[in-house]
Amino acid sequence: MADITKEAFVERFVGHCLAQCGFTHFYDGEPVEAYARMVAPSYWADAHYRADGPEACAESDMDYWGED
Repeated sequence: MADITKEAFVERFVGHCLAQCGFTHFYDGEPVEAYARMVAPSYWADAHYRADGPEACAESDMDYWGED
């Protein structure tokens, strides 16, 4: 999985977030898609996260949603 392109990683990360979360916007009005597109590259940039795959990274990120 470490050889996945940044673009492919981001698309799969975003797609997984949208498919799993059940909503399109956070309480503050920010679109889930915009947030996911912003954070996905940081996961891809780290070889350890990248090796886990975009879906696992998305799941990990979503675990923190809603926490202040």
